[in-house]
Amino acid sequence: MLDLTILVGTMTGTAQLVAQEVELTLDDDQTRVRTQLMDGLDASVFKGGRLFLICTSTYGQGDVPDNAKGLFASLCSERPDLRDIRYGVIALGDRTYGDTFCAGGRRFDALLTELGAQRIGELMLHDASAGTMPEELACEWASGWIAQCRQALKRAA
Repeated sequence: MLDLTILVGTMTGTAQLVAQEVELTLDDDQTRVRTQLMDGLDASVFKGGRLFLICTSTYGQGDVPDNAKGLFASLCSERPDLRDIRYGVIALGDRTYGDTFCAGGRRFDALLTELGAQRIGELMLHDASAGTMPEELACEWASGWIAQCRQALKRAA
């Protein structure tokens, strides 16, 4: 059984909707999925876990959403050793914002990598200006991502 925790950073609820749809897609007899908003979380959320999916939007000038700021700051200040953590990222953004496109997810990706966590697969970047439904694309991406996770975790065992 694979245990996956989806951590959600959101301002308007879109990332939460995406995470819930991904949970419904992946939660089966081989994968147990738990979705958790980042509200009030700190670096200790990574203790005892092995596989995480960061699902976050971007806010303001390329910032993480307000509900994710505490977790992000905690990771920056505590600098935990995350070598045993595997993760993926679903980043939501809008290309019309240029340099800050999907920056919330990209910032989490860079920080987790810096702390030793190993990303599985490529980041899923959703462009709100493309007119596509983020939850549909995320579910499609997540199906392939979870297969990559199974292979990576089997090799690591």
